[in-house]
Formats: sequence, C-alpha cells, structure tokens
Amino acid sequence: MSDQLLTIETTRLAAGHVLLQLIGELDYDTAPELTAVAADLSGDDEVLIDLTRVSLCDSSGLSALLVVQRITRAIRLTGVSPQLQRMLDRTGLAELLAVEHVDDLRATG
Repeated sequence: MSDQLLTIETTRLAAGHVLLQLIGELDYDTAPELTAVAADLSGDDEVLIDLTRVSLCDSSGLSALLVVQRITRAIRLTGVSPQLQRMLDRTGLAELLAVEHVDDLRATG
C-alpha cells in the first residue's frame, strides 16, 4: 500500500471546466492537498469533484470542499457515498454543494 493517503487527478474537460478525481482519504492530514490544488485553479473554473474512490471524509475534508467552492465559480460533487451524503445533509452543506450521481458524470464525460 502506498504511503500517500490522497491522490488528486486533475483533468481539464473544456474551457472553464475541471474534473478533480480524489482517491484515498480526505481528512485533517490530506485536506491541505485539495486546497492547494484549488488555489491553482482559476476563479472562473467550474469544478466537478469525483469522490467515488474516497474511502474517508471527515470535517476537515468537508471544510476543504467549501474552500474549493469559495475559490472557484462553482463545484459539483459526484460519487458521494451514503455516509458522506448523510454528513452533507446533517451539516446543511448539501444545500450549498451540488451533488450529482456517477451516472450523470458518465453522461457528460
């Protein structure tokens, strides 16, 4: 197993659209990696964040998602696990962060 807890694959889909595929754990130790990637994005970017392969997301991970939302024009989440969906619902973040199904990603990608 790799010592790296989070891998972020960045793909430009079209002008102003970026796909971030997260693989691993999004937590206190790795959230700064996501915010660093977001800092390199344009404020005009619409960002699709694929969480299909995220095995853990804690409150620091949720905070990092909010940072990405503040930096960019808009974010959409896909591949959200039932556990993460419950966290988003309970914290009220589901209303702030657009959540899509993986099938929606395949249809547009």
